Amino acid sequence: MGAWSLYSSSPSLCLPEAVGEKHSGLYSQNKLVPSASLAGKIQQFDKCRGHDWQERRRSIRQITHEVGLEISHGMRPPGNDLLPKNYDTLVSNMLLCADNGHFCQAQIIWDELVNSSFVPSFQVVSALISAYAKRGCFDQIAEILNQVRWRKFSWLPQVYSLAICCFGRGGKLDLMETGLREMVSMGFPVDSLTGNAYVIYYSMFGSLEDIEAAYDQLKRSRILIEEEGIRAVSFAYLKERKLYRLGEFLRDVGLGRRNVGNLLWNLLLLSYATNFKMKSLQGTFLEMVESGFRPDLTTFNIRALAFSKMSLFWDLHLSLEHMKHENVVPDLVTYGCVVDAYMDKRMGRNLDFAMKKMINLDDPPYLGTYPLVFEVLGKGDFHSSSEAFMEFSKHNRWTYRKLTRIYLKKQCRSNQVFWNY
Repeated sequence: MGAWSLYSSSPSLCLPEAVGEKHSGLYSQNKLVPSASLAGKIQQFDKCRGHDWQERRRSIRQITHEVGLEISHGMRPPGNDLLPKNYDTLVSNMLLCADNGHFCQAQIIWDELVNSSFVPSFQVVSALISAYAKRGCFDQIAEILNQVRWRKFSWLPQVYSLAICCFGRGGKLDLMETGLREMVSMGFPVDSLTGNAYVIYYSMFGSLEDIEAAYDQLKRSRILIEEEGIRAVSFAYLKERKLYRLGEFLRDVGLGRRNVGNLLWNLLLLSYATNFKMKSLQGTFLEMVESGFRPDLTTFNIRALAFSKMSLFWDLHLSLEHMKHENVVPDLVTYGCVVDAYMDKRMGRNLDFAMKKMINLDDPPYLGTYPLVFEVLGKGDFHSSSEAFMEFSKHNRWTYRKLTRIYLKKQCRSNQVFWNY
């Protein structure tokens, strides 16, 4: 598909959870009341039970038919803004059926509503689409789009954006692609949220070639890829260990972008740390500092993890000194890098020398490193053991000093058990 010719920076309702939480009051109310016969038919509709759907369907058709007659004879102004509250009965029953998995019954009511003089609001349609999406009924969502696309409703762009996000979240990339094609062919703008969602869902469920094609299309449409999109694409490259292509992608996005913080630089450092390219890691870090970016906790921990695994003690100590100079407080990952580096080389007696550089030994542990780092480089033994200790004894007031002492005792006992055998 070519570039999206129309684009917009206006927000869009892309998340199904954000809409349709309450089904009452979905139509505006006024002081008009239905005729006596029509009110009686609505009450009769309410009394119909779930098993008698033929009778309920006849009641729906009678109600919608009489509303159309009242509008055509001037007894009721057209448009859903002036519909009385009694007609919420149809909508409430439809959404109740959809939420409870009775899609056949919900479809009956929807078909009658959409083919009558009713003009459903965006809240009604989005709530119905969200209910279908939660149950994985994506074909029904596509059918709703086919039914409303020729009605010229003012909320069509928002409904298409919502449907595209529902398709993508469900992994239905073909339906997502079709929905976006229809949206563009009808002249609707593709906003930033929809365009970025398109890239994110391809990153989650598509191949690397699909991801790159989606990103190229986003660029041609002059839509800027946002932080979540950058994370999703980068994780796809890291998962496949296509680290060179990841670096090309990050440089294409622009390492100088300020609105995403250190994200681009950290991801580039992570790509080098994964392959233990230490010269490139150090050179990129210096380039980052010279470009005016201030290293954060994730930046330091990516380097510390690489130094720890490579047993580069001098570089690890320099990194700790730099952290102290930048007033960056170490977290559980930082302590894990130091402890694991010393214990792997059986230098536990020298651990106090490194611990003196830590400024928060008596503080409660916390985790401030971006989780993607663990998914790529893994957790160290100290990190995993400390989480287990804290999970086992939640009421204990843990500090880094206590965790380190208990871990050293554990290692000492395991060594004694080993030598006894």
